[in-house]
Amino acid sequence: MPQLKDLKIKIFADGADIKSMIEQYKGNIVKGFTTNPTLMQKNGINDYEAFAKEVLKNIKDRPISFEVFSDEFDDMERQARKIATWGSNINVKIPITNTKGQSSISLIKKLSGDGLSLNITAILTLDQVRAVKEVLNPKVYSIVSVFAGRIADTGRDPIPYMVESAKILKPLTNTDLLWASSRELLNIFQAEEAGCQIITVTNDILKKLQGVSKDLSELSLDTVKMFYNDACKAGFKI
Repeated sequence: MPQLKDLKIKIFADGADIKSMIEQYKGNIVKGFTTNPTLMQKNGINDYEAFAKEVLKNIKDRPISFEVFSDEFDDMERQARKIATWGSNINVKIPITNTKGQSSISLIKKLSGDGLSLNITAILTLDQVRAVKEVLNPKVYSIVSVFAGRIADTGRDPIPYMVESAKILKPLTNTDLLWASSRELLNIFQAEEAGCQIITVTNDILKKLQGVSKDLSELSLDTVKMFYNDACKAGFKI
């Protein structure tokens, strides 16, 4: 049966709730953090910089990714350079394209060449992985985030994409492949087997970690009890 203690992959928490992030930081399971403008907006955050600096005040020695949000490359560069000054543990997230579908590769090459630690995000194709691999500075730590969960949402099996991505990035020993947009706890074990170094998981998935390797007969009984108890609470009668 799978065992958490045997995992080598790094689990990063994906979210924008400071309280949860601090709790996860105090534990020994979460090795890093990611967030994005969508998660921030859902959590009612309206001051990006204030939120980031509050997080960094509490999380100083584990990697954390903050994303640029401009749609123009000149301003994207300005934001990236500013974000990078907020802490030495920051990976600046750069989307692989802007909303017009224009490639960010030139900007990625420039920023990585200047020594910024990047997290290239919103990648869904192998051609995008290959393009990023060609421009990343091999001397600077980088993360390449391939959105396996979103690939799966199209009916495609994401595992071959992740295996091939790992092969493409293998020459870059200072770059980690990240399985992004995970959908279930099983993805953690799939990501490690595929050759990923990092997986991002939500709070809901983190809560399921206690169920790893649970006896299936016991889980079956728990399921029956749940149905029974909920029927009682609802007062169902036939």
